[in-house]
Amino acid sequence: MPYIAVTALSHTGLVREHNEDSLVIGPWTLCGTATESPQTLVFPLGRPLLVAVADGLGGQPAGEVASELVVRELSLLGPSLDGGEAVRNALDVCNRAVYAAAEGRPDLTSMGTTVAGALVLDESLLVFNVGDSKVFRAAPEGLRQLSVDDSPPPAPGHRTTSAVTQVLGGSRGQDAITPHVADVPLSTGDRFLVCSDGLTDPVPDETIDALLRVHDDGKAAFELWKAAIEAGGPDNITLALVRIGE
Repeated sequence: MPYIAVTALSHTGLVREHNEDSLVIGPWTLCGTATESPQTLVFPLGRPLLVAVADGLGGQPAGEVASELVVRELSLLGPSLDGGEAVRNALDVCNRAVYAAAEGRPDLTSMGTTVAGALVLDESLLVFNVGDSKVFRAAPEGLRQLSVDDSPPPAPGHRTTSAVTQVLGGSRGQDAITPHVADVPLSTGDRFLVCSDGLTDPVPDETIDALLRVHDDGKAAFELWKAAIEAGGPDNITLALVRIGE
């Protein structure tokens, strides 16, 4: 019987005081943790399974509150999602929920979070994101980014940028969002990586691709975390490897 295996971890890194990343895998959420030991969950293929990473905005208050709110909302909405429009509506619900939670709370004003993930359906996978957290497909021909970064081009001489052009929440008013949603065909053996920029900023795509090629899911997740730590661990590191098996 086809199945979905999801191997994940979330870690503070070496610089941040606490973890503002949150993770959702179906009904299971992971918020504010710090573990270097990957965990694997297995689900039958055939029901909608949502896997997503939310990266709370650093430099603004309560990023961890916003990211946790979003993944908990998605854990409730995930089983009912059946297509691109439903995913867009769910992200809009999450955006409005972040603003509603901050209303009248000075300690939460302008809190926000990115989100990126995948909704696994019977024969396809819906990739979605708002912000600069990412989704990749790991294929024999190489690593390919499926999400669309909401960020300006990096400055000359720099590989990445920390600026984002849209997030869930993140302002005093209630800004609308335009989520990126793409439909990807699915087959047995496919492997996807969902992660925050705490992995992709310090670790080049070529290194991520090389580690995914030579390691199985548990070892790959650990080695990806290790590569980010060895590169200075400048941000929270959250990742989920999604594999379609039989």
